Amino acid sequence: MAVMAQHDKEKPGLLARYLPILHWLPHYNKAWLTGDIVAGLSVWALMVPQSLGYAAISGVPVQYGLYAAAIALIVYAIFGSSRHVVTGPTSTIAAVTGAAVLLVAKAGSSQAVALVAVITILAGILYIILSVLKMGWVSNFLAESVLVGFIFGIGIDVAIGQLKHVTGTHVTGESVWQKLASWVTSLPHTHTTTLVVGVAALVLLFALKIYAPKVPCALVALVLGIGASAIFDLSAQGVAVVGKVPRGLPIPTLPDISLITKNFGLILSGAIGVLLVGFSESLAAARQYASKHHYDIDINQEMLAQGMANVTSGLFQGINVCGSLSKSSVNDGSGAKSEMASLAQGVFVILTLLILAPLFADLPEAVLGAIVIEAVIFGLMDVKAMKRIYRLNRTEFWVGSLALLGVLTFGTLQGVLMGLLLSLLVLIARSSEPNIPVLGRWPGTEVFHSLDANPDSEIFPGLVIIRFDGALYFATANALRDRVREVATDVDPPVRELLIDMEGVNYIDLEGSDMLAEITKDMRTVGVEIHLARVKHAVMEMLEKDGVDKIIGHDHIHDKVVDAVHLFTQKEKPVVENGQANQ
Repeated sequence: MAVMAQHDKEKPGLLARYLPILHWLPHYNKAWLTGDIVAGLSVWALMVPQSLGYAAISGVPVQYGLYAAAIALIVYAIFGSSRHVVTGPTSTIAAVTGAAVLLVAKAGSSQAVALVAVITILAGILYIILSVLKMGWVSNFLAESVLVGFIFGIGIDVAIGQLKHVTGTHVTGESVWQKLASWVTSLPHTHTTTLVVGVAALVLLFALKIYAPKVPCALVALVLGIGASAIFDLSAQGVAVVGKVPRGLPIPTLPDISLITKNFGLILSGAIGVLLVGFSESLAAARQYASKHHYDIDINQEMLAQGMANVTSGLFQGINVCGSLSKSSVNDGSGAKSEMASLAQGVFVILTLLILAPLFADLPEAVLGAIVIEAVIFGLMDVKAMKRIYRLNRTEFWVGSLALLGVLTFGTLQGVLMGLLLSLLVLIARSSEPNIPVLGRWPGTEVFHSLDANPDSEIFPGLVIIRFDGALYFATANALRDRVREVATDVDPPVRELLIDMEGVNYIDLEGSDMLAEITKDMRTVGVEIHLARVKHAVMEMLEKDGVDKIIGHDHIHDKVVDAVHLFTQKEKPVVENGQANQ
């Protein structure tokens, strides 16, 4: 706690608010350097082999994954507000990008490289626009069940797409089902040596992941694969290898305008998919480690950081990047204390490009495919999350399953759109069925709560109290009317007054205001008076502007629920005349 507060000794100035490195670097605690460098090496061991695989998923040569990793790590350290998030290529957004690009371009072609770069730049620009407009709430738009199902579907899609590399065969088709059928029919043509290499890599990766989780299994497989290829000359035996990987750093390249105009719809849909999915993962990682280590993050600054990382990556022909939960976990677990770990990781990737890049030429594609399969199975196919959703909410589970099937049947990009639609439907369904409990008073107190949860609470014959939980607007107005009719008409004893506790109503629109007026008038025709309590200032302003306060009556609008109850009970006290009590 005391160590992590080092960054916060002084409040950042105006420029440092947008460039956090100007704040944290001058206050950097040198005692953290060893931990940050060790964390940098640990993440590097995971980042390098995965970046190669994610470049392949995106449809570009492997070095472009390393370009993106090197640039994103450094740029995020300059702009990011999290001390532990690792930004770089991930399987999720690589799959979204690749699904778009491979519709119109051949994998590994210059056109594919250009399209990936443009999608990356546009996604970054969208991030920056949302940051400037302070629209960080967009990250919450995809429902969790939809996101889990969508990402699970992407994982299956990517894994099936990589099976051809393990067997040395070919896969065709657009949907996952077509790809799977194509792969199965190609099995008689399996290349035996390739299969041996691929299966050996898969066994090694899964064994290390299960029995030695702290070992960087992808790096081990990468090194052993390159070594075996060199020793046994696997390429001469027909095993496909990555091929020449140039040493050095890329130079900035501006996108081709004609390419953008020709493929704008595809580019935009890909960029939106990357934005929604990528930032959801980035923000989840940032929130997780800020909470764990007790410091604050700025959501809009995180959007700016991810935007700058993507724009810069795209300008250097890199692939899309976002904050990675898995790499951030390794970073934190290895002792990272600050953004310096991210800078160290970036430097190590640059050194890899300058010194080690040619070694990747002998890497068998079967090993690279195995690395990708292991990454997506453990990183994207979250069986525990699906089980949890099934246990807690069956409806949410089936919604998530529809998102999963949408990806498998219609493709990743269509799955993004389907996910957005399902999230919207979930949002509408949730908001159109607000909680409207009947309230009772806890005996001997002025506390009112749900009768369903507290059946022993005190009630008042002739008076019904309900609480409306949520915004009162076009999607929920009818629910209030239906609930009022349900509890106030055709009941015994007859209801004379109905009190609506408005404490949970933060927002009301025109239709909500109209509904309160309609309910008041309708209930009066059957002898029931409507009262309101605890109306918030913004809601009251709307009712006053619309004249609904006059329809309800100012004497029917109360500061507290208990005030309205006291008035009702006073009116209902019996009056004694000639020794007899009369109502």
